[in-house]
Amino acid sequence: MSGGLLSRPKLVPPCSGWQEDLPHPDNPPVVVPALGFNIPNHQDHVFLELPRASALLRGLLIWFVPFQGFLTVDILWSFFSSDLAFKLEEWLMFIFSACVGVWSFLLAVKFELTPPRDQPLRFNRARQRLYAYNFKFRWWNPFERWWVEPVAYDWSQVRAERWLKRGATMDGAVIKGGVVLSIVKPDTNEVIDRFPLTTMGADQHAWAYVCTYMQKGPDALPPPGPPKDHNNVMEHNIALLLAPKVKWPADMDLESRTAP
Repeated sequence: MSGGLLSRPKLVPPCSGWQEDLPHPDNPPVVVPALGFNIPNHQDHVFLELPRASALLRGLLIWFVPFQGFLTVDILWSFFSSDLAFKLEEWLMFIFSACVGVWSFLLAVKFELTPPRDQPLRFNRARQRLYAYNFKFRWWNPFERWWVEPVAYDWSQVRAERWLKRGATMDGAVIKGGVVLSIVKPDTNEVIDRFPLTTMGADQHAWAYVCTYMQKGPDALPPPGPPKDHNNVMEHNIALLLAPKVKWPADMDLESRTAP
């Protein structure tokens, strides 16, 4: 059975917002394999590549960046061009407002322009390996470097956990949920890495899709839609047009797309 009240996490440590451990990668799926509205970037008998968006509505925040920048500059200019004598608490309020304005401006720019256009996952059935194009960042710090970190693991090390986080409301309304892939040390439940499979998407159905592919191949799945090139983005989405293209390390790119 599923649900945090009826079972306990198997992995150490469990993911944040843990709800249940999904079936082992070698076990038959318990739900219908499906990707929801997502379409594989690529699917054949060697490897499956799934897209992962860095944000559900990326491209909207950038339209507020010029306004935020203008507002910050206007506050600074109005303050310094004034002939009034300010009290200490007014100076402190100004400094705090200026810092928040600059921080918000830089954070908005980083969120929109720094993540790559896609963060794909490749599941190589021939090699029984997982390859992840992960993006590392700390959302509250726009001053440090955010970077791409491609990783590869054996399929036998992969586990999946469903998570759910609730808002601070009286009825505990759900605000976000998804599935993370947790990588364990061989023959243990000790987690050494974690990254998302889905967020507010097909969730456990997507995990069932991946497991079905790795266990039985593409013939056991419904025919996917036309493949998508993650580097081709809509012309009106300025954030994605300015974002870095997906570029796997050459050796990992070749290995992840080929059989041994």
